[in-house]
Amino acid sequence: MAQIVSLSEAVEATVQDGASVALEGFTHLIPFAAGHEVLRQGRRELELIRMTPDILYDQMIGVGAARRLVFSYGGNPGVGSLHRFRDAVEHGWPRPIEVEEHSHAGMANRYVAGASRLPFMVMRGYEGTDLAAHTNVATVICPFTGEQLAAVPALNPEVAIVHAQEADRDGNVQLWGIPGVQKEAVLAAQRSVVTVERIVDELELRPGGVVIPGWVIDYVAPAPGGSLPSYALGITERDNDFYREWDLISRDREHFQAWMSEQGLLG
Repeated sequence: MAQIVSLSEAVEATVQDGASVALEGFTHLIPFAAGHEVLRQGRRELELIRMTPDILYDQMIGVGAARRLVFSYGGNPGVGSLHRFRDAVEHGWPRPIEVEEHSHAGMANRYVAGASRLPFMVMRGYEGTDLAAHTNVATVICPFTGEQLAAVPALNPEVAIVHAQEADRDGNVQLWGIPGVQKEAVLAAQRSVVTVERIVDELELRPGGVVIPGWVIDYVAPAPGGSLPSYALGITERDNDFYREWDLISRDREHFQAWMSEQGLLG
């Protein structure tokens, strides 16, 4: 069963320099507190994996923690570009970064393949675009219909980190709201950490809730407010003002570094 430990202990035990790390959460339950702890512990040379790199990965890229990004959409939701990500790609600042871009469906299917312990997943996708020529995808012929399909390789991160609303004292976790690929990321990964808003004596099952059993999780770490400025449905609210402010904070290198230094996030 999962061990319930502090966030710093969970990160120290799972995330090493050079690791492939997926910090997942779609629109809400984005594990900001965990990502910030990775930075505070000075981890570098990371392969960052995420369906929708937003402000969290912009911060991690901007301090030079990432050597590679595997993703399907990069942007500040509702605002525009991720300026630190863009600076790394266009100008190699603070260091060059390798990118592997997929469609949302492609990334989701890669997690499903990894969680299923399959080498790849077959799908209809990438057709009519030039994305396949610039990323890690192949074509296969269906043995039953002769149709040409896209094949995407499994994702098996060394570490998956997700946020959820609650866990019980045995390390079973429940999240609700937009499900994202948190469950698939945990099942696909070699090691996993789930940060939670609260620990409860017993999970109260909710409509549409997703329960991740403690026996597939390595560590559970209490982290109230751990998804802010994202949100945890039913517990915290999204800080829309910060998403707008980040556009200004991140545009200028010196302004960005000063803000990160104030937060203790330069490693």
